[in-house]
Amino acid sequence: MSSSVLDSELKYHRSKLWQIGFFTLNNTATNLYIFLIGFLSYYAAGIAGLAVVLVSTLLGAARLFDGLIDPTIGYIIDKTETKFGKFRPIIVFGNIITIISVIMIFTTHLLPEGFRLVFIVFSLVVHKIGYSLQTSATKAGQTVLTNDPKQRPLYMAFDGVYNIFVFTVGQFYVANYLVAKYGDFTMGLFIELVATVIILATIFTILALIGISSKDRKEYYGLGEETVETKSIRDYWQVIKGNRQLQLLTLSASMDKLGHTLGRDAVVTVMLFGILLGNYGLSGTIGLITVIPGLLITFFVTGLARKTGLRKAYLTAAWIGVLSYLAFIPLFLILDDPTVISLESIGIATIIFILLRTFAQGFGGAPTTLVVPMIADVSDYETAKSGRYVAGMFGTIFSFIDQLVSSLSPLIVGFIVAAIGFGDAYPTVTDTLTPSLFTGLLVLAFLLPAICLLIAAFAMHFYKLDRKKMEEVQDTIAEAKGKSKISDDTAAV
Repeated sequence: MSSSVLDSELKYHRSKLWQIGFFTLNNTATNLYIFLIGFLSYYAAGIAGLAVVLVSTLLGAARLFDGLIDPTIGYIIDKTETKFGKFRPIIVFGNIITIISVIMIFTTHLLPEGFRLVFIVFSLVVHKIGYSLQTSATKAGQTVLTNDPKQRPLYMAFDGVYNIFVFTVGQFYVANYLVAKYGDFTMGLFIELVATVIILATIFTILALIGISSKDRKEYYGLGEETVETKSIRDYWQVIKGNRQLQLLTLSASMDKLGHTLGRDAVVTVMLFGILLGNYGLSGTIGLITVIPGLLITFFVTGLARKTGLRKAYLTAAWIGVLSYLAFIPLFLILDDPTVISLESIGIATIIFILLRTFAQGFGGAPTTLVVPMIADVSDYETAKSGRYVAGMFGTIFSFIDQLVSSLSPLIVGFIVAAIGFGDAYPTVTDTLTPSLFTGLLVLAFLLPAICLLIAAFAMHFYKLDRKKMEEVQDTIAEAKGKSKISDDTAAV
């Protein structure tokens, strides 16, 4: 059956704009906790008294644990069916667990020194369970929100705007307000930061629940009543092994996520702005300056995705991100005095830095946001191919990627800063620039993110779910639903 004869209302189910905007806030809620945990190294080493490399290892181990439990969480999501839907109960439980965990984490210093290590490990494990529940629901929920190729990219527009709020305004809040208020990463700073994150994340979670409420129904799960049941872990493994597009997107997304995480790492930001440029507050100010250009980049990539498909938009953004990160290296090799990059006397170096920062953060971060609606594409592709609806498992696969990659990021940062002479404490704004620190910074802030994006773009070249292919996928799903409806009507007669 051709696309032209299919009933558009049967083929596509759509959401209102506000529903997409509200549900996207679920990802913003979890991103707030990512932002908060990004400063955990300073709390654990500076206040709880744990060694730098040990802290990095703990963060990595906790995130790896989260990856190990992800298949179970995916199975739970796929099997969950309540009067409140499939995704809303998961989101609520995930948010509550995450709130409890961050309170536990940032009160570790109150315990006797001998118990702190065990307690913070336990708290991180609890945190990863809650985080994985909520973030997996974000990814899997895209399948029920909308299947219209022109609507799915709108997630990126909302998520891009919200991420600017979290990571740019958030960095300004920490660097220009909290650090200025408390003088350094003190306990007072962390109390205020934790309280702010919990309040905002809770509000965003409630709005997300409202956004998905009318679409969280069985009729939107795969083929509805005709969906093939996936009964065992072995069935899930067969699905993963047989879905080449899932494998390619997984590889590409993991490398993109690693590069983006390294580029935004809190320690790397301190090294870049606080030590190399000599003004940590500049990170927040320049972040605010790049808000509008960043939004324009987000809208450009979203428009490109709606017009040409998610795959092409992903590739375009990734390549621009690679070139932008690499361009930083000759800039700092040429500059005799990096502190000339300043807003007090704006010169050509400052202008170039701001432009590169805008392009690297904007285009380099775009693929990470595009991945979420692409997960829904891969899930629909599997439904069309096998009749199975395993959005929960697919969502947790990418949650596992988030955690695995996030586990590598602090490990990479921790070992590199230890190798350049910071084995007992992370570099802070009071440290001076040395040749080894300069080299380590160039590798962490620019070279590694560029290499990661390069690998991501290479993998995406082999990914086949472009705009045309996804239209075929939705035709197949609509045809299967249409046959089921005809059979039901015939049986009723």
